[in-house]
Amino acid sequence: MPYGAEGVERQPEGVVRTPRETLAEAQALLDAGRPFHAHEVFEDAWKSGPDEERGLWKGLAQLAVGLTHAARGNATGGARLLLRGAGAVSAWTGEAAGRQRPYGIDVPELEEWARALAGRVERGGEPLDAAGCAPRLVPGDEG
Repeated sequence: MPYGAEGVERQPEGVVRTPRETLAEAQALLDAGRPFHAHEVFEDAWKSGPDEERGLWKGLAQLAVGLTHAARGNATGGARLLLRGAGAVSAWTGEAAGRQRPYGIDVPELEEWARALAGRVERGGEPLDAAGCAPRLVPGDEG
């Protein structure tokens, strides 16, 4: 939401979801232009999930909050968080990691989206349409 816009109710916190439920709910929120709410869904996953997956969920949360900042016109914060999130999810790529597509997420594609959007945000500086810029977390999955 742009600064000054009427607020909306926050996501409930502390909800335990399966990874698929997390991705489906977060995708619906991203598609609706509510990336901060998607961030909260990812935050629940990183706090309630297995220790070895926390980096993935935290990285996804950083991407969502980066999109939030970019949509609000905070180019510096948006780009920084998008790049931080891209770095976090990049740990989930590569043959050695054996995690190219955790839960169906195309991590290299998501990382590419985040880095490209960060560059666009840094160059443009104007607020973005969050729904129009939202990533597809699980390609081919319509929710």
